[in-house]
Amino acid sequence: MARNKYPEVTIEKILDVSQRLFLEKGYDNTTIQDIVDSLGGLTKGAVYHHFKSKEEIMNAVGERMFFSNNPFDAVRGRTDLNGLEKLREVVRSYNADAARTRMTIQAIPIMQNPRILVELIESNRRILTPYFQELIEEGNRDGSLHTEYARELAELLPLLSSLWLLPSVFPATPAELKRKFRFIGDMLSQMGVPLIDDAILALGDDLLAQL
Repeated sequence: MARNKYPEVTIEKILDVSQRLFLEKGYDNTTIQDIVDSLGGLTKGAVYHHFKSKEEIMNAVGERMFFSNNPFDAVRGRTDLNGLEKLREVVRSYNADAARTRMTIQAIPIMQNPRILVELIESNRRILTPYFQELIEEGNRDGSLHTEYARELAELLPLLSSLWLLPSVFPATPAELKRKFRFIGDMLSQMGVPLIDDAILALGDDLLAQL
C-alpha cells in the first residue's frame, strides 16, 4: 500500500466530515462507520491510523474549532479595551459561537471517560492557561485588575469552567449549577478579578440551561 504523502490533508478531511456529522446528527448518534461512509474512499483503517477512537476525533474537532475562531487572538491587539474588558469580551465571544457551544454540549457525556478527562485537563493547561495568564497580567499592569495570583487563577479558570460546571463530572441540578456560577463570580471578585458582570451572568444562565 502506498504511503499517504499528505497526512495533514487526510486529517483535515476526517475532522471536516466529523464536525459536520456531530453537529447534524449529534455525537452519540454518529458512528465511526458514518464518518468513513462520508469520506469518499477512505477506509476505516485510514481513520484509525490517525485517531484511536471517536472520542479522540471529538477532542481534535473541538481544539480545531477553538483555534479557527480564537477569542483570545481577537482581543490581543485591541487598544480600546483594558485587561478586564478583554477577559469579558473573550467570555462573551466564546459563548456567542453557537456551533462551538453545541459541540461542547455534545461532548459532555464522554467526559465521564477518565482518559478523556485527563486529556481535557492537559489541553486546558497547555492552551488556555497561558492565554488567561497573559490577560490577567495585562489587567494588573493597566489597573483594571488587582490580584497577586495571576498564574494560579489562569490555571484555575479553565478547570472551573470546563470541569466543575459539567454535570456529567459533578452532578448538579440547574439551580445548583447557577449557584456554582455565581460562586465563581464572587470568588474571582474577592481575588481582584471581577470578571463576571450582569451580561456574563445572563450568558452563563443561558448556557447552563442548555447543559
